[in-house]
Amino acid sequence: MFPVLAILLFAATSFPGIGFSHSAGGYFFAAVLLVILFGTVFAAVHHAEVIAHRIGEPYGTLILTLSVTIIEVAMIASIMLGEKAVPTLARDTVFAVVMIVCNGLVGWAILAGGVRFREQEFQITGVKVYLCVLIVISTITLVLPNYTSTTPGPMFASSQLIFVGIATLMLYFVFLYTQTVLHRDYFIVDGDDGGNSHAVASNRMILLSTALLLASLVAVVLLAKKFSIVVDAGAAAIGAPPAFAGVVVALLILMPESVAALAAARNNDLQKSINLALGSSLATIGLTVPVVAVAAFVLKETLVLGLDPRDMVLLAMTLLVSMLTFATGRTNVLFGFVHMLIFAVYIFFVLVP
Repeated sequence: MFPVLAILLFAATSFPGIGFSHSAGGYFFAAVLLVILFGTVFAAVHHAEVIAHRIGEPYGTLILTLSVTIIEVAMIASIMLGEKAVPTLARDTVFAVVMIVCNGLVGWAILAGGVRFREQEFQITGVKVYLCVLIVISTITLVLPNYTSTTPGPMFASSQLIFVGIATLMLYFVFLYTQTVLHRDYFIVDGDDGGNSHAVASNRMILLSTALLLASLVAVVLLAKKFSIVVDAGAAAIGAPPAFAGVVVALLILMPESVAALAAARNNDLQKSINLALGSSLATIGLTVPVVAVAAFVLKETLVLGLDPRDMVLLAMTLLVSMLTFATGRTNVLFGFVHMLIFAVYIFFVLVP
């Protein structure tokens, strides 16, 4: 239903005079837009999850993360290409996804699972693969731009941007090959063959879910531009800093996947939560940065990727604590609380820079 409503809303807003404005009608439009957009994002992830349950792990979480990444790229591109240039949006959104996933989502999942089951187990080998790739890919995209000399400021030169885009894309594809072909057993728990143990949907249902997933993704892409206008107006109304837009975009696209990850943790399936969470971080950087880089290069838009010193400290602390959290193959409530505290620090300093 929501994908159809989204397409109808997009068609309706194509007529002059229909859209957001600082009036009662404009605020009503914004409320309707947000409800339909959230519903469409949830619909996209729901249908991706139906497909994921049919094909099993780790391919299932891959479908989910790729769907979310498509939504994210559409959101970032729509805001970056808006009337007001936002050269830091891609950086802020990617960093927000890493902080939300690695601290907010992981922390909440571990805390919820720890309260219910005291300790939960997962595959250490698979988490090491996630963290190894995440450390490299986040460093070369979010930290290295601050220490190059070809161009001033936290930006890559065109040749550097092309090289880094190709490098991150290749690294992500090698990770996918490792996850889905070479070492699938690293990412599934004992007793889960990753096959059709969850095959509860018929072939007809799978075809319907595939069609509705595609329709949902198209609908989100169509409404992304309208959403960017509302975000800009909301940020200006409350006097929020530029990074606020990145947090809003990240929260929107991660909300449905977060629900799935938290539900898995509460069902004592922490491995699936980790696959969803850390897989989202890798997909965000590995796919979003190259696509946005190409768009910025073709359209001659400025793309700022380097984090400021405060955010680099938060990123380093997040990666270090993540290594300690996942070092033993067991988690408890303390690890979850530590990650939640780091997430609270991040949100506070976004609002009070």
